Amino acid sequence: MTDHLIGRTVVVTGAASGIGTAYARACAGAGAALHLIDRDEAHLVEVAEELRGEGVEVTTHVADIHDADAIDSVFGELDGTVRIDAAFLNAGINAGASLRTADGEIDALDRETWRKVLDINLSGFFFCLQRTAAHMKRNHAGSIIVTGSTAGLRAEPLVSYAYAASKAAVHAVATQAALELAKYGVRINIIAPGPFNTNIGGRVERPAAKTRLWERSIPLGRWGDTRELHGLAVLLASDDSSFMNGSVVRVDGGATVLSQVRADEL
Repeated sequence: MTDHLIGRTVVVTGAASGIGTAYARACAGAGAALHLIDRDEAHLVEVAEELRGEGVEVTTHVADIHDADAIDSVFGELDGTVRIDAAFLNAGINAGASLRTADGEIDALDRETWRKVLDINLSGFFFCLQRTAAHMKRNHAGSIIVTGSTAGLRAEPLVSYAYAASKAAVHAVATQAALELAKYGVRINIIAPGPFNTNIGGRVERPAAKTRLWERSIPLGRWGDTRELHGLAVLLASDDSSFMNGSVVRVDGGATVLSQVRADEL
């Protein structure tokens, strides 16, 4: 355990599983008090109880981020009770078939899936960003950490159009906000993960063939473990990153430095 976040309050959206849970555990280990937000009440409670068992101060808030009224309610409650020092805007969903499958090709893409993914991954993120920014602007301090994706940085044949579009837009909004909020002493940085072992595709076993395809695109030859995000999470939430603003930090086993892999090899 480090003491980098002792006396700090940290908000995490999408905290009930995967990368969001990793962020929560990392910040708890560094001494932070936590406010955890997710629509999955059962698993959110499990995470909170685990952390409380370790002596961490944790409050849970059940909300779906694409429900603007629900987000307004959660942040309205926080505005009146705590000072948010850091916020991980992480919640999001997977987006269906990749462009390598017939039903994921552009002329076959399901429009309802497109709308759902943009509603949650982009609009939901934006609603949370608005309320977090308003809170931190009033305090003239704070660090916002956004979960982007390597799919928002380049074309990736193993993800869907909707997911790539949502994450590219998230990157654009976050870097735009980094310009505005700097004068208020508020920083925004983006973590862009590559393939990590999470439940974003559902709490089911991932097909072995899909796993192998991804591994072939990663120089380190494996998927990431969410514990490998702990150090970066604490860094960005703390004053140790006080001169980082508008940064996009890729955590992908080297996948985005590849330049000589043909599409048909993936």
